Amino acid sequence: MYDCSHGAGSSQSPAARPRPTPRRRHTVHRLAHNVPVNDLDALLALLTPEGRALLDEVRDTDPARELAVATRLRRTHPAELVSAALGQARLRQRAVAKFGAEDAGRMYFTPNGVEQSTRASVAAYRAGRMSALGVTSVADLCCGIGGDAIALARAGIRVLAVDRDPATAAAARANAGALGLGELIEVREADVTEVDTAGYDAVFVDPARRGGRGRVFDPEAYSPPLSWAVEAARTGDRAAALKIAPGVPHEVVPEDAEAEWISDGGDVKEAVLWFGTAPGAVRATLLPGPRTLLGTGLPDPEVRTPGRYLYEPDGAVVRAHLVAEVAEQVEGGLLDATIAYVTADELRPTPYATAYEITDVMPFNVKKLKALLRERRVGTLTVKKRGSAVEPEELRRKVKPQGPNAATVFMTRVAGAPTMLIGHPVR
Repeated sequence: MYDCSHGAGSSQSPAARPRPTPRRRHTVHRLAHNVPVNDLDALLALLTPEGRALLDEVRDTDPARELAVATRLRRTHPAELVSAALGQARLRQRAVAKFGAEDAGRMYFTPNGVEQSTRASVAAYRAGRMSALGVTSVADLCCGIGGDAIALARAGIRVLAVDRDPATAAAARANAGALGLGELIEVREADVTEVDTAGYDAVFVDPARRGGRGRVFDPEAYSPPLSWAVEAARTGDRAAALKIAPGVPHEVVPEDAEAEWISDGGDVKEAVLWFGTAPGAVRATLLPGPRTLLGTGLPDPEVRTPGRYLYEPDGAVVRAHLVAEVAEQVEGGLLDATIAYVTADELRPTPYATAYEITDVMPFNVKKLKALLRERRVGTLTVKKRGSAVEPEELRRKVKPQGPNAATVFMTRVAGAPTMLIGHPVR
């Protein structure tokens, strides 16, 4: 059986368990006072009236005061419950970046669930695409703590959320209730390979991409493997979406799938394989927006000499191999055949790349760069690199920028030669 959970793995049977038993203790975390806290038992304790009240009391606890707060609360509450509440408060604080303060303050998390759950803005965008396809029900396989299920339900879609890890499934169930979505989300603790999804309009699969040694890069090492997820997506005449790592090789994308790379605020978050949409299509989607760039099958742009402007394509554009589409928009070419920097003579704004006006182009030479920055009185230096072995912090230490002005230096190659381009973003 596959452990698709975004929480800790479990080797126990997924059969229904009415009450927790000691055998289900699988992940232990410790807080300042060293009382062990089990994910599942801790979560169940927090769902009691005493647990909820205690969680409200420690909601805004400063991590630096955690030990003092724990010592005080243990005088009137069980030590295990105090540990669970403080641990959950810490997780909620971390989750604000993904879910926003309002939702994060009501939701329940596992440590891995916070780290691996989908950012709310990305989940909402994907749910919107599902809704636009006419989907009214989704089987969310490997649901984690329920981030995607929540977004789907808020789009008016009925969801079966499945995860085989007891603590993770319990968190997803608690989150559906806490956000008032319990009537639309059914959470089932089960192995996803044994779940009948025939009655649902669409399938969404988010395989686990972390193992005991960290992040997994081989799609067939996902749990469940990508090949299983693809076959699950192909079953029946329906839509399907498979969340995969953004660094997945294009060669493993099935011919009958649409591949979409998504960034949020400039950070690449994920790739999605869509079935039942546009087979063979490639797109890069930028959030907020959304703004979507569709691939048109253009050949690689020509390499040319540096122009007045340099365009840095969004990471989703680069991952989707759509730099040629950006180059066409700005009527530009590449600085180097192997590097995703576009150069052009005129400014043609595009939402898919950040434009910089270039003032200087010179061969790589730290001493000359230091002298130039001193002459320009540059104290705020942004260092960007593609195709260079120089580390940004190392370069900053060597040039020692000082002064009231700002500049950006690109460490890259121009037609194969190590080169520095100095400029500033176009406002």
